[in-house]
Amino acid sequence: MFTRMTGILLERSDERVLIDVGGLGYEVILPPCVGAALEEAINDRVTLETYSVLAIEGNSGRFTYYGFRNGIEREFFEALLSVASIGPRSAARAFSRPMADIAAAIDRGDHAFLKTLPGIGQQKARDIVAKLQGKVARFMLIRQEQRDVALPIPDYAAEALDVLLQLGYKRSEAEALVTAAIEITPAKDAEAVLAAIYAGTKKKNA
Repeated sequence: MFTRMTGILLERSDERVLIDVGGLGYEVILPPCVGAALEEAINDRVTLETYSVLAIEGNSGRFTYYGFRNGIEREFFEALLSVASIGPRSAARAFSRPMADIAAAIDRGDHAFLKTLPGIGQQKARDIVAKLQGKVARFMLIRQEQRDVALPIPDYAAEALDVLLQLGYKRSEAEALVTAAIEITPAKDAEAVLAAIYAGTKKKNA
């Protein structure tokens, strides 16, 4: 099973693309927010992080591939899948708004916002909040202004730094954000660091 593919985007429909990888055509389902970003990419070379689902039918099996622009988007998809009432198709359809917006709604327990996502009703919204609230800080971050000084980062914050780099931050600004967060965060784990960064950027933009 592979987790990434690079090839030529040959065709695109509302929810899926066809990618030529070394002469083989792979059909990949894209969440709406990912598909929108690839709207002008026909005949371009693209790289997608993938999540594979194997469906068994009788004596045969069929893989379905879901595609994402980066590993963080795939992690968010996997987080949605950790909710018992959410399957792969439901998770992909629900991923119709920017990742940070959905994650922020989960964090604040905003059932009304979650119900605006395709396929998410009242019960699924409750299930999502119950499972993921307080666990989605890494997905809420957006690019912010660079800070001036970056100090050495302890080992436990390395995961938080890696998340920021995947989200598109420059190393210097990512290091500065992590350094500032660990100064005010008693818990020594990556999720706490990311939550502190999000809280700080949210307060700054308020």
